[in-house]
Amino acid sequence: MRKLFENLRRLRTEAGITCEQMAEYMGLETKSAYSKKELGQTRFTLAEARKVSEILGKSIEDIFYADEVS
Repeated sequence: MRKLFENLRRLRTEAGITCEQMAEYMGLETKSAYSKKELGQTRFTLAEARKVSEILGKSIEDIFYADEVS
């Protein structure tokens, strides 16, 4: 699970997007609200995962399931 959030943070920073900007793009009220999601303290809804995927220009699978083995 930790790798998932490390992957998300890496993709976000590679895109040059701050936590504050992600919160704004996702319609969250505070940077902290987004940070808690990225740290795994609060879960992403499917709609939020789709929004993150649009913002980062990656598929949901690439962001949230890149290290999972089926």
